[in-house]
Amino acid sequence: MQRSPPLNSAWCDYQWSAIGIAVTANENAQSNEARLVHENGDTRQYMYSGFNIRLHIDECESYYQNLMSPTPRCYVVASRDDNDTPEPFLVCMSFDEAHAYLEGDEEVYDVDIPPELYCWTEAFVLTHYAPEKRLKRKRQNWKNPKQESLTS
Repeated sequence: MQRSPPLNSAWCDYQWSAIGIAVTANENAQSNEARLVHENGDTRQYMYSGFNIRLHIDECESYYQNLMSPTPRCYVVASRDDNDTPEPFLVCMSFDEAHAYLEGDEEVYDVDIPPELYCWTEAFVLTHYAPEKRLKRKRQNWKNPKQESLTS
């Protein structure tokens, strides 16, 4: 996460953005606390660690649509603490899941998908998902409608 001075705003002290995701195999990192990793003037970058991304079969359609989009994204979901600082609590690949959190007043940041995460998600989708074939609807013949008779 990056905290930087606002662009043309007198109403806030800082603006926040997610600038990327680092994929690691460190399963022991369970702390979600911010760690300052870079500082340049008023701009600061913080690293949050300990997130596990889980893929679910019932979200395959959303993963598929995300991967097939012109700019596939990964989503960081955060809530604001008492100091008005966003605290990430979830990283996901599903636009539908991220959108649900956005409707619940959480903050959602989108970032580029690291290549390792893209390949892992792609393999999951290829294993568990097949797009449904779109069927054409048949037009109803309005000239000779079927008449149903009521029996009493």
